[in-house]
Amino acid sequence: MDIIKEKKRGWALLLTSKAVPYYVGAFIVLFVIYLIFRGDGRVLRVDAGELVVSAVTEGEFNDYIRVRGIVQPRTSIQLTPLEGGVVEQLFVEEGATLREGDRIMQLSNEGLDLQILNAEADLAEKENLLRNTMISMEQDRLNVNQDRLQLEIDVERFRRTYLSQEQLYNENLISREDYLRAKEDYRLAEGKYELVKNRLVQDSLYRSVQISQMEESLQNMRLNMAIIRKRKENLVVKAPIDGELGLLDVVLGQSVSQGAKVGQINDLRDYKIEAQIDEHYIDRVMPQLSATFTRGDETYETVVRKVYPDVREGKFKADFKFTGERPENIRNGQTYDLNLQLGQPEHAVLIPRGTFYYKTGGKWIFVMTADGSRAVRREIVIGRQNPQYYEVLEGLEPGEQVITSGYDNFGNNDELKIK
Repeated sequence: MDIIKEKKRGWALLLTSKAVPYYVGAFIVLFVIYLIFRGDGRVLRVDAGELVVSAVTEGEFNDYIRVRGIVQPRTSIQLTPLEGGVVEQLFVEEGATLREGDRIMQLSNEGLDLQILNAEADLAEKENLLRNTMISMEQDRLNVNQDRLQLEIDVERFRRTYLSQEQLYNENLISREDYLRAKEDYRLAEGKYELVKNRLVQDSLYRSVQISQMEESLQNMRLNMAIIRKRKENLVVKAPIDGELGLLDVVLGQSVSQGAKVGQINDLRDYKIEAQIDEHYIDRVMPQLSATFTRGDETYETVVRKVYPDVREGKFKADFKFTGERPENIRNGQTYDLNLQLGQPEHAVLIPRGTFYYKTGGKWIFVMTADGSRAVRREIVIGRQNPQYYEVLEGLEPGEQVITSGYDNFGNNDELKIK
């Protein structure tokens, strides 16, 4: 038999399967309404006491950067011994003020001492050889002169005999053979005499050339001897200029090779300031740019003297020189904060520097609403920057308020609710 089902009424009707489509439709409607009214951004509640709020202003942007520089002597000379040796004595210590020619250290070199002794022995031997040669040549000259005198007498004697024999022969008092013999003896004596005279001339020329060569060789040996003795003087390392001994990297008994760097003399007559600058500015920093720094109540002016092209660890080096007065009691190694002027001041929209930049890279910032209850993320364009301000090219108007403190705790939220 058929069973008659009773219709459900009231709350029981809500629990039937026919009500499910209505539930789904209602859920969809509510979700759409939520999407419409919730907005596009994500909201984060933050405490106003944790924020630094700065005003956007309009004014003169001074295009400069601040760099830290270290005072260095403008000129430094390395100490390098001209002769190697063992450190025997130190006359001064690092930091000493020296005059040109002051002794710094004494070296000893047994090899150089032996070389000097050998050179002296060679010089003495050469001098003895020259002396003996000159004595021998003088003896030869005397012997040849003696032969010349003898032959000169013989020529005269044979000439008289020849003339006498010729007269007797013409008178037929002697034989022709005796006459010819007398004539031949005379001609032979004349020939010998001429040979001796020529020998005297040749010996004189040869002797002059040989003595000149030996004296020149001897002179060269004396010069060599003087140079070697001068090398002995080089074992005493002296200050090449007036200045301060900035470094002396040797100890007693240390063996130092020729040309090795053992120290440094700093010329204290003039100084420079050496600074490390971020590579971001390498295209803008050039010689003759001006920079100033303050010490006490005084401001001192410098200019870029030299820019080094090498970039190491994200920085490059530049040297500054003073253009006016220098600070009193300036010392090597002091540090100064320089304001390096990169360009002329220009009118611009400005915001104070802040740590927000490290998170945003200057591409966006949180801007406060008029009532100060909220802050909304906004895209901006930042141009140049100096130690005080950022130059804003797009996105902000003077009079607006922006959050310039750090954004590390804000996550990726697009809106901040200030409480």
